[in-house]
Amino acid sequence: MSQIRVTMEVGDDGVAVITIFNPPLNTMAVPIIAGLMEKFDEVSRRNDVKAAVLTGSGGKFCGGLDLNLIQKVHLTGDVSLVPHASVDLALTAIEDCKKPIVAAIKGLALGGGLELAMGCHARIATPKAQLALPELSLGLIPGLGGTQRLPRLVGLSKAIEMLMSSKPILSEEGKKLCLIDTIAPSEELLKVSRKCALDIAERRKPWVKSLQRTDKIGSLSEAQEVLRFARHQAKRTAPNSSLHQACLDVIEEGILHGGYKGLLKEDKVFREIVLSDISKGLVHLFFAQRATSKVPKVTDVGLKPRQIKKVGVIGGGLMGCGIATALIVSNICVLLKELNSDYLLKGIKRIQANVGGLVTRGKLTKDKADKALSILKGVLDYSEFKDVDMVIEAVIENVGLKQKIFSEIEKACPPHCILATNTSTIDLNLIADKLNPQDRVIGAHFFSPAHVMPLLEIVRTQKTSPQVILDLMTIGKVINKVPVVVGNCTGFAVNRTFFPYTQGAHLLVNLGVDLFRIEGVITNFGLPMGPFQLQDVSGYGVFLAVWKEFAKAFPDRVFMSPLIELFMKNGRNGKINGKGYYIYEKGSKPKPDPSILPIIEECRRQTKLMPAGKPITISDKEILEMVLFPVVNEACRVLDEEVVVRASDLDTTSVLGMSFPSHRGGIVFWADTVGANHVYKSLKEWSEAYGSFYKPSKYLEERAIKGIPLSAAATSSPSSKSRL
Repeated sequence: MSQIRVTMEVGDDGVAVITIFNPPLNTMAVPIIAGLMEKFDEVSRRNDVKAAVLTGSGGKFCGGLDLNLIQKVHLTGDVSLVPHASVDLALTAIEDCKKPIVAAIKGLALGGGLELAMGCHARIATPKAQLALPELSLGLIPGLGGTQRLPRLVGLSKAIEMLMSSKPILSEEGKKLCLIDTIAPSEELLKVSRKCALDIAERRKPWVKSLQRTDKIGSLSEAQEVLRFARHQAKRTAPNSSLHQACLDVIEEGILHGGYKGLLKEDKVFREIVLSDISKGLVHLFFAQRATSKVPKVTDVGLKPRQIKKVGVIGGGLMGCGIATALIVSNICVLLKELNSDYLLKGIKRIQANVGGLVTRGKLTKDKADKALSILKGVLDYSEFKDVDMVIEAVIENVGLKQKIFSEIEKACPPHCILATNTSTIDLNLIADKLNPQDRVIGAHFFSPAHVMPLLEIVRTQKTSPQVILDLMTIGKVINKVPVVVGNCTGFAVNRTFFPYTQGAHLLVNLGVDLFRIEGVITNFGLPMGPFQLQDVSGYGVFLAVWKEFAKAFPDRVFMSPLIELFMKNGRNGKINGKGYYIYEKGSKPKPDPSILPIIEECRRQTKLMPAGKPITISDKEILEMVLFPVVNEACRVLDEEVVVRASDLDTTSVLGMSFPSHRGGIVFWADTVGANHVYKSLKEWSEAYGSFYKPSKYLEERAIKGIPLSAAATSSPSSKSRL
């Protein structure tokens, strides 16, 4: 705690430099807020101080409000833990200070940090400094005046864009928008800021209070039209979140009734929202994602990651090319191996298209794209694998083929080379069965499309060395993935947890529930698509292959529906041929296909699951629960077997890998909000009515009876079942 402080030094020029010390990001913990209040009061009182500069230590200005404080509010329900800093600090102490204050921004000003800077009378920033109000992505709204000052500084439309997207802009764009007054080199930042402060004090530059500005708001009718459009956009892009509308309400209050009234409403709404389920879910997810970088006996034993300069990727299909793309755009050389020239050429073209797509979407410059493609090389044998640091096998899910490839690369690659497989389902012990030793074998499970999806599931066996795990975690971060270390079993963490998802939906269809009603319930809950459209998009062949793997591994709890095979017999293959549960036409949204009803009826005749041959009566809430509670049940088994390091890892992987709605906090967090007892009793009732697919796990049963949250860490030592 001694590191957390605010200091003040007054120079011979009469300028006080106030510095925030709270590494690494100088976030605003309660002592920082109190320290700032104290220092600005001192500035105001001292006759030898003409002006002040506010800055941060360690090359960072301020990363915003300390989210540990928000977490405490969530745990206690006591919102009074958050100081009333909007009026007391940003307005009274800074903006209404009798002496000018200049923000000297280095590195970043995020959230409350940018709000503090906007309360100052000028802002000087270093090149490439990041500026953002990312509160909505954390289940909050700005609470230090950001909803009022940003529109007055950059204009209403741009302010709304920044707030709604939570995305940062660089100081160069901030200068064009007049959010930043001057850009100064890092070594001259304080000198330029001090001069600016004195210039304002001595009236050589205007003394601007941003809350009082109206010149960039436009007329009332123009502002209301901008807000109307923004509300429409928010309903489309965030249909399951009330946050965006609440933020727009606060902005509107300031436009209609003035900035001060807007501040008061912002503070009131912030304090209501901070206790909401959305805020709890998103803040939990923020901490959950950061916790994934800590893996016992890997990241805490003094190991240092080795440098990975060159990677061999085996297989030029969708996954292999996506992986290769992710590597080359991160400046890692890739050898792409294929069976023959035709396959290799197709693979190279696919990677070129991937890179081109990134350029088109503004994710990559043309120069960087050219550089990326220059470090890609296609090969037809292993002769150039003699100096690779890692190999990632990305061929079809066939055990025999993967075993053959691993035997070949073991001989062709140097002893230090990491041998990784992108399998999504197959037990790694089977793949590495013939290798000796097996300490460099690891799973690198990417999600499709691999150059876009953010999750990297790192699968360790009992024999994988900690060094290899650390190396792959490091590579994951280099290529902008979130690496999560999991244990080895069929389906690993993500696919295993979610294998009951589509099966639960199929079971409901066979009980007589309308298929498209199920789809609607799931998308209304917040998933981007329902389980049946997901099958259409992924391909029926993949689904059947994976389904059979799980049937072999967990025969006691797999529901095998004949529906997909009936679809294939009727010439339906999903999106690949334009006909599945939906009709797919170029340039149009997928349309539900009512002509599938006779196939569904045939499926129901074969399974004979409808009670007395009649569809069950069921509410939307029950549909949601009958699809997702089996997923929670399997998550409990995954936790019981210690497939993941901690329960929150499943929350991270469910959101990043399966697009579980982020505002729900992840699958385990959501289940705890519903309550283990309700999940258990529901599953028990359904298992008695519809069979073992719904049978509650022992872990769920024990926690429900004892009233222990599913996410609570086990108190005993690691069990013999542990996959880690």
